[in-house]
Amino acid sequence: MQSFIELVKLRQSTRKYSSKEIPVEMLEQCIEAARLAPSASNSQPWKFVVVNEKQLREKVAAATWDPVIRFNKFVSKAPALVVITLEEPKIITKVGKMVKKKDWPHMDIGIAAEHFCLQASELGMGTCMIGWFNEKAIKKLLEVPAKRSIALVISIGFPPEDYSLREKQRKSASEITSWNKY
Repeated sequence: MQSFIELVKLRQSTRKYSSKEIPVEMLEQCIEAARLAPSASNSQPWKFVVVNEKQLREKVAAATWDPVIRFNKFVSKAPALVVITLEEPKIITKVGKMVKKKDWPHMDIGIAAEHFCLQASELGMGTCMIGWFNEKAIKKLLEVPAKRSIALVISIGFPPEDYSLREKQRKSASEITSWNKY
């Protein structure tokens, strides 16, 4: 079993996938990790729509890029996509959001998405969180209710054997940390 920091170092945005199909049990394990994520007032403001049917997946993937914005074309090679919708949070979370001007539901989705991605990494899969997509098209394809919005799309699959772990380019801890005052 690897340490948590080793798992964090292993997780990266994967933009190349092998054609190997993902066993449903592995997708369910990733969903379970996301389901257990904390959320403000335990609202759990998410729904995970797993798209692993080939024709539908190709259409959803195509909605993550267009003729001008082509940087998400790799999504079409992922054997599965997970679309996370923003669900109605509890009333206390909505009131708190207005009073404190904090978008807890989107923060919660970020936490759940990272749980999903870390679990996928532990299982030997790669993921990439996609924030650029045609929401209207994906909502229509997946029959998402009009009152719901899509917060995030995650591509998931097994990276090819020659896909290497990249060195993370991050600011140093001293650049992002202060102690006891800003």
